[in-house]
Amino acid sequence: GSSRAQVYNRMPMTDADAELAKPPAEDGADDDEGEEEDAVMADGAPAAAGAAKKKKKKKKKASVGEAVGEPTAGGDAPPKPKPAKASAGVWSTEVRGIKPWAPFKSEEKGAPAQTFPPTIPVADLFPSGNYPLGEEQQYKDFNMGKQRETADELRERERIHNIDYNEIRRAAECHRQVRKYVQSIAKPGILMTDLCQKLEDMNRRLVQENGLSAGIAFPTGCSLDWVAAHWTPNAGDKTVLEYDSVCKIDFGTHVGGRIIDCAWTVHFNPQFDPLVAAVQEATNTGIREAGIDARLCDIGAAVQEVMESYEVDINGKTYQVKSVRNLNGHSIGPYRIHAGKSVPIVKGGEATRMEEGELYAIETFGSTGKGYVREDLECSHYMKNFDVGYIGLRLPKAKALLNVINKNFDTLAFCRRWLDRLGEEKYLLALRNLCEVGIVQAYPPLCDVKGSYVAQYEHTILLKPSCKEVLSRGDDF
Repeated sequence: GSSRAQVYNRMPMTDADAELAKPPAEDGADDDEGEEEDAVMADGAPAAAGAAKKKKKKKKKASVGEAVGEPTAGGDAPPKPKPAKASAGVWSTEVRGIKPWAPFKSEEKGAPAQTFPPTIPVADLFPSGNYPLGEEQQYKDFNMGKQRETADELRERERIHNIDYNEIRRAAECHRQVRKYVQSIAKPGILMTDLCQKLEDMNRRLVQENGLSAGIAFPTGCSLDWVAAHWTPNAGDKTVLEYDSVCKIDFGTHVGGRIIDCAWTVHFNPQFDPLVAAVQEATNTGIREAGIDARLCDIGAAVQEVMESYEVDINGKTYQVKSVRNLNGHSIGPYRIHAGKSVPIVKGGEATRMEEGELYAIETFGSTGKGYVREDLECSHYMKNFDVGYIGLRLPKAKALLNVINKNFDTLAFCRRWLDRLGEEKYLLALRNLCEVGIVQAYPPLCDVKGSYVAQYEHTILLKPSCKEVLSRGDDF
């Protein structure tokens, strides 16, 4: 979530898999909602493959954007016969710019083997409650100079906080397994509504959705082309993922309010490889620069320098990749996706420092347009304001809708599709009233100029006493 995207070898499926694979029932909606397709999809002729260019000051090439090679051998199930329902699927993808996945496995004795597509909740794969660590990175020298404790003392402090770490690591493992599945079904021709529905159903299953204790952290962003963030289809939307689409898949998972916020860009046309590579490297740069006592403005300057060292040829025209200057990474708190600190992706930001124990979403956006977004298109994302006090409501329907929001989402973001799923009807007037009085905030899509392309990559990091942990890191990116 921004501070404010194959060849699927189907193997024999379990009954649960078959049920998951069914397309969702089509929601009834007004005909005018279908007009959003034209506003979101890029127009123009099919794109010809463009030659990747890199400025001379950067010697290395954008190899990150190369296509994924041959499908990897699947078979997540180990050779032992139990559990009997474990199926041996084969993962492959048409999405470019991501690396192949190794089979998921649990080294715990007696743990079941995950199927593919996944059907077993992540908690069942790790019965001890100890979940896989993310990628650990050492802090840079400049932000370790003030550490006075010994390494043993730092490890002891981390052990004390281990229960909180395992909650968020469970959410991170769920995110990895969900996106592995989604990368196998994301291909040209799929309805965006179907893609989101399958992603969210899988997310709910693997995290074992349970009220506000565990579930989806915010609506699935699947913003296309010049739409940078905060777009998900409303009921009746017929937008389709296309070969020339640049789609940002941004979704979140939480356990106990501990949120994993992670995103990547789905693209199929190789002419977009340099754009995607720029953003991927810029995000990794932001992660590298982050740390205890790191200044937010320094992170932004480093990100911009890397991002804007790239050029991309699209349909015979060369564009410099620009950092989107009014989009940021952000700190994350319990049940609070934006906890107060913003991590810029351009120079000139605040000199506020990161602190030990904080959780951050490090995300960057690169654009071929102006590098500046504005609100546009029909709204789908909403969120109750975190610090809102009591506000009297006159409309009975608004009171009833607020009760539904409090019970199901509280301060987590939600979308109109989720209200539809709960059986709410004719709620738009009540929702508008909640926004007008300041209880709920609307988050319309954020768009660069029409015809441009925006890419995004994002990871969630934890600033532990001894090192930083990239919680959401996977084999893919």
